Amino acid sequence: MKLSHTRMSSIFVLDQDEALDFYVNKLGLEVGTDADLGFMRWLTVRVPGDNREILLERPGPPAQDPGTADTVRELVAKGAGGGWLAFQTDDVDAAYEELVAAGVEITDPPSDKDYGRDFGARDPFGNGLRFGNVTA
Repeated sequence: MKLSHTRMSSIFVLDQDEALDFYVNKLGLEVGTDADLGFMRWLTVRVPGDNREILLERPGPPAQDPGTADTVRELVAKGAGGGWLAFQTDDVDAAYEELVAAGVEITDPPSDKDYGRDFGARDPFGNGLRFGNVTA
């Protein structure tokens, strides 16, 4: 089997409108798809110019039965949803300053690591975000 790259990832969010506002207006991503499928809202965002998309998925059908969806929502609300995203940037410190000014929760200030310079943040639902300039 030959694979090339991942075209889509997903993270759990509790409120898709709030997630859309955060990822578009604070992080500068763009909407990929926003479609009402009847049984769910298919909402994706992406880095401008990139074809890889992030599904901002509200826990529930068809992926989970109602009981499982309730448990997943409880975990997400506690910041234990397990999702995280990593973004590449040419200027880690400028990205940090921009996100601080936008009110994004920072979990780990910029620092040099063995693999490059990066910092950590969190979205409104507890999903981890990393922003870095990976050199290794």
